[in-house]
Amino acid sequence: MNKSANAVVNGRHIQTGQPIQISLNNSLIAGIESLSDTEDLPWIGPGLVDLQVNGYAGFDFNTLSLSSDDICNVALKIAALGVTSFYPTIITNSDHTLEKLLGAIAQACAEHPWLQRILRGIHLEGPFISPEDGVRGAHDIQYVKAPDWEQFQRWQQAAQGMIRVVTLSPEWNSAPAFIAECIRHHIVVSIGHTSATPEQINSAVVAGARMCTHLGNGAHLLLPRHPNYIWEQLAQDELYPCVIADGFHLPDQVLKVFHKVKPDKLMIASDAVSLSGLAPGTYKSFIGGNVVLTTEGRLHMADNPDLLAGSAQMLPYGVEHLVRNNLCGLAEAWAMASTRPASFMKLPEAHGLQVGAPGDLVVFDWHQEQLVIHQVYKDGQPLTSSNGSTFDSQS
Repeated sequence: MNKSANAVVNGRHIQTGQPIQISLNNSLIAGIESLSDTEDLPWIGPGLVDLQVNGYAGFDFNTLSLSSDDICNVALKIAALGVTSFYPTIITNSDHTLEKLLGAIAQACAEHPWLQRILRGIHLEGPFISPEDGVRGAHDIQYVKAPDWEQFQRWQQAAQGMIRVVTLSPEWNSAPAFIAECIRHHIVVSIGHTSATPEQINSAVVAGARMCTHLGNGAHLLLPRHPNYIWEQLAQDELYPCVIADGFHLPDQVLKVFHKVKPDKLMIASDAVSLSGLAPGTYKSFIGGNVVLTTEGRLHMADNPDLLAGSAQMLPYGVEHLVRNNLCGLAEAWAMASTRPASFMKLPEAHGLQVGAPGDLVVFDWHQEQLVIHQVYKDGQPLTSSNGSTFDSQS
């Protein structure tokens, strides 16, 4: 990227509503000044950060055919949506396939150094999850296994150290020791796809687990009233729940309760699959079987419309859903999708709209209960705009 590029951006500060002018220089926010004219100014928010992306626009990070060029292309497409940082997510598979998938992402980042400014790390979701039906979700049971640090080190070597988040179930006896090793190596451990007891969840938190992967999903259809693994995760003060706020995966009442319980820790992620961004219709799914993508953006199994087949909405839609349904205000919803996950992952983007922070900006309007994105900046450069200009991704 051309770090000498300069730009000036006018708009309303997403958190304060105040009209401001942001100066960008050398990939950073160089200055912020107040403006007196508020007429027709759009909003300015920091770039969104998605902790869980399986794919987009027909690209799937879980397919071996994905080339470095494919990975670059899908990264730019996702960033153009305002998601200027994200974590490609690799799910349960064979040891060999996982090694190849992780290696492909690492190779793309090695060949194109700019790419790692958008792909901030890899989220490994599985295979150290529950083997039980229901909580296991679409993960292939033949590859589910107990946490194994030696095997994980081989995957991390293939990923060239890029695995930054691991989703696992604490129900395995080896989980606490594995979690402790992850923490020692600065890898975030998230609880997900679990049938763990409250005691096992507590042991995981004591060992260092700090996040919940799509809390409320990847769960049994029926649970004991209490205790159960959802109550326990909500009750653990140290845990940051991540949820899919697309309106299909969790009822609004559940989202509202989660937000009340964890007002400063709740984060949203897309968990988007490769069919997100495609036209409504019937498709062949990576997980097997035909699936239907509706005009409303709901993805379900073709032979059972009641059964979801993944998420087909990108992160900005989650912000829209929260605001449109009065679950929180625009500023809070934007924080749940940007500075909060950035802070959780200790990214410099956690500073948001401040002098010295990365020049990752989204300029948008809130029009008829929808986000209308006008311009996205990555490292101070325009990523996409109405005239089709793009940032310099050659360096």
